[in-house]
Amino acid sequence: MNESMDGKVALVAGATRGAGRGIAVELGAAGATVYVTGRSTRQRRSEMDRPETIEETAELVTAAGGRGIAVPVDHLESDQVRALVERIDRERGRLDVLVNDIWGGELLFSWTDRLWEHSLDKGLRILRLAIDTHIITSHHALPLLIRRPGGLVIEVTDGTAEYNADHYRVSFFYDLAKTSVTRMAFAQAKELAPHDATAVSLTPGWLRSEIMLDTYGVTEATWRDALAVQPHFAISETPAYTGRAVVALATDPQVSRWNGRSLSTGQLAREYGLTDVDGSRPDAWRYLVEVQDAGRPADVTGYR
Repeated sequence: MNESMDGKVALVAGATRGAGRGIAVELGAAGATVYVTGRSTRQRRSEMDRPETIEETAELVTAAGGRGIAVPVDHLESDQVRALVERIDRERGRLDVLVNDIWGGELLFSWTDRLWEHSLDKGLRILRLAIDTHIITSHHALPLLIRRPGGLVIEVTDGTAEYNADHYRVSFFYDLAKTSVTRMAFAQAKELAPHDATAVSLTPGWLRSEIMLDTYGVTEATWRDALAVQPHFAISETPAYTGRAVVALATDPQVSRWNGRSLSTGQLAREYGLTDVDGSRPDAWRYLVEVQDAGRPADVTGYR
């Protein structure tokens, strides 16, 4: 498979940290020009109040071999998204890959409050951040994406359609947010197919994002220290693994076979022969069902 994306243009919406950053960097490593957006800049932090910035992400994209372009955007603001797409059109005249990875709801939901106990304001904010942002971005970006055949839309979520259909995702608002994104990919697939474009949803496994590493008090270099607290963290994966899955899709001349599908990093690793940065091949969603949810002791043998 030809993994070069020289001359291709991607928009990673929500690329400040986590999967979005990993995707942007791997697209850059494949040679793409990558517009990276988010609300956290060196001048101003978003409500997440984290140190990562979109400028930092753009620099990582360029260092990896691509061209990173940071654009501050609040994807709830339609005018800002419209201006972003107009800029991409003006500067590049094309959009080959759209990645909707906007989220930012980690500090808003409760794992224990039931619907009637949960803050309604925070719950509705979660849905706006997770759903409205994706709709607004696709609404403005798809006319540019379908201008050339072969465009690809990737909706990043948490959980495969199969897993989420049978498992309550702990919180009403979180559950609704993540299942809705999968359905958005399915709906876009139906509308994009006549334009020779493809839409899929993609879920990482247990992601070693900056926030997750901080939660366990570890770094990427010391992440295995967290196994003393949570042994199942052994199945976790880096954001680069998700990025490599996106590049594999973006460079697959037969990517339309996936149109409308719900995909996982582990599934695509098997399909395309991908590995994580350590050479392993985590298959988190199969592990969750067969080991963690089944109450078995942590053992990743055969799962990475």
